Amino acid sequence: MGFPSVLVLSLGLAMDATAVSAARGLAVPQVRLRHAVLVALFFGGFQAGMPLLGWALGATVGRFVEAWDHWIAFALLGAIGGKMVHEAWTKNGEDDDEPRDERALFGLRVMLLLAVATSIDAFAVGITLPMLRAPLLPTIATIGVTTALCSVLGLALGRRLGSVFGKRLDLVGGLALIGLGAKILIEHLTA
Repeated sequence: MGFPSVLVLSLGLAMDATAVSAARGLAVPQVRLRHAVLVALFFGGFQAGMPLLGWALGATVGRFVEAWDHWIAFALLGAIGGKMVHEAWTKNGEDDDEPRDERALFGLRVMLLLAVATSIDAFAVGITLPMLRAPLLPTIATIGVTTALCSVLGLALGRRLGSVFGKRLDLVGGLALIGLGAKILIEHLTA
């Protein structure tokens, strides 16, 4: 497996984290360096770490996780997206200029759940890397760096859209997370 193939694989794995980062960007009044560092470290780190874990645990455990990964991602993304939709829906005309609770958006627990939900497929990919004869360390580094960069870009793009269309896009962000979870579930069930 050459570098162009590894890069395409990395971009494919990064898309879920990019979409989730964009949803985070929609919800904050201003993207700060701290936010960019958090999405880069959590999403890039987990996207790099999960293939390593998949590689290490091997095919036996991987088959079990692979059979359930789509349900796990669906449940986590659906729960977080549902919470965002609920919060956007129950605002009912509250002042859109009030500051957002950044702990709820970028807190350790939320970021950890989002990072796990968006990197479960990377675990299954890790199991297949030896079969594809992909060099482990360069592949993992490429996956992590690509995801980190795409996540920061998604965060900035989400904020840009939020400043143009208003903070009510929390609803759209929540629906996007639910849709992403549903997409993952449908793709795996119909494959």
